[in-house]
Amino acid sequence: MAVALSAPSLVRGRLRLALPQSRSMIVNWVGFSLVIVLSLAVIAVPLLAPHDPLIPVGMPLQPPGDHGFLLGTDSVGRDILSRVLYGARSSWLAALAVVALGLLIGGFVGLVAGATGGWIDSTLMRITDGFLSLPAPVLAIAVVAAMGPSFLHTLIAVSIVWWPFYARLVRGEVARLAARPHIEAAKLAGVSRFRLAGRHLLPGAVPGALVAASLDIGTLILTLAGLSFLGLGQAAPAPELGADSARNLSYFLQQWWIPVMPGLGVLVLALVANISGDCLRNLMRTTA
Repeated sequence: MAVALSAPSLVRGRLRLALPQSRSMIVNWVGFSLVIVLSLAVIAVPLLAPHDPLIPVGMPLQPPGDHGFLLGTDSVGRDILSRVLYGARSSWLAALAVVALGLLIGGFVGLVAGATGGWIDSTLMRITDGFLSLPAPVLAIAVVAAMGPSFLHTLIAVSIVWWPFYARLVRGEVARLAARPHIEAAKLAGVSRFRLAGRHLLPGAVPGALVAASLDIGTLILTLAGLSFLGLGQAAPAPELGADSARNLSYFLQQWWIPVMPGLGVLVLALVANISGDCLRNLMRTTA
């Protein structure tokens, strides 16, 4: 015999089901908000940094906490905290710039290829495959070596090897959407290819591309730090996380904080970017 549940029991049951989902949504929103908070923080670095990162302000090789230097000083007396903050600013903004440029170029190529099809699709995808077949780090190093070491050249080199991933992703999403019945109906109704791509295909490909881009920010931060560690970033004495670690490796055994603190800065940036990317992906799945 079926037993009827009382109203309080039904309410408690629904609350048990709703509470985990609410907690998950809160966690996802908090994680995604980290990107916004971090972006605002790096913009405000000139207000947050206690000293000029290029000017010696204390005795060399002071340990963390000594004489008010929270992370200590480097071999010439510059404040390491200020250098880490400015280096984090350049790394974060550079990663966002590369992602934006990659989305712009790759998204355009993928949209044109998926929306037109035929020989245009084949040609654009073969060009994309050609870039994807090349080892990205080696190609980036070769481009920087050919153009000359500088931060701008590093960004250009990484952007050259990054856009094909987004082109493939957007092309796949657009091709999948183009096969749906409402797109076929729009074609039969005489909707132009340009309007079809901009109004019907592109909006459907944007969420997946944004999630992929958010997950790439952490990888880009590590890539840019690795290139600057190899000496392909800004010239000294500009504050850069990877370069600062590389230039001070000889102090690791005695004054460990000089090369380690910039590395921890890279770790924090990459960790925040990866957590926020995962949260954005979960939010997209929840709201889909």
